Amino acid sequence: MNKLLSLFLLSLCLSGCGDSNTQAVQKWMEMTKNQTRPMLPKLSEPKKFIPFSYDEKDQIDPFNPAKLMAALSKMRMQGGHGLKPDMDRRREALEANSLDTLKMVGTLTKGRFHYALLQSDLKVVYQVKAGNYVGQNFGLITRVNDDSVEIKEIVLDAAGDWVERMSKLELQEAKK
Repeated sequence: MNKLLSLFLLSLCLSGCGDSNTQAVQKWMEMTKNQTRPMLPKLSEPKKFIPFSYDEKDQIDPFNPAKLMAALSKMRMQGGHGLKPDMDRRREALEANSLDTLKMVGTLTKGRFHYALLQSDLKVVYQVKAGNYVGQNFGLITRVNDDSVEIKEIVLDAAGDWVERMSKLELQEAKK
């Protein structure tokens, strides 16, 4: 009985390995492939090439270094509207410090002049008034108020021109 059951199971397993209509599917796929035609869009005509004739070849080369240097120097002369710092004047003591290292600690009035008291990072206190220079960017003090000092600096911009920039130092409150 065991042999008979084994033989039956073996024949059942082998029957699963048969063709099972794969030939019909392959035949259908081959027929579909032969009947299907790809759709290709029609190509447009290529543009006609018209060569360009450069008639200025006898003129000065626009990329000539001498011509470029002349144009740059002309631009520098016109740029900045004549604004530039006075390099010939004598430097003042606070021009060695950047504005970040200076702080306003008070004001003082002597006669008709209003002074600001500025302290450097070395804890030295200086008296300044309108017309004095401070900072490393040619900063001219334009006005001294009770709570601030207004400064007009002359700095170089990205194009290499001198431009004015307004800054302000404000009175620092005492720490308790």
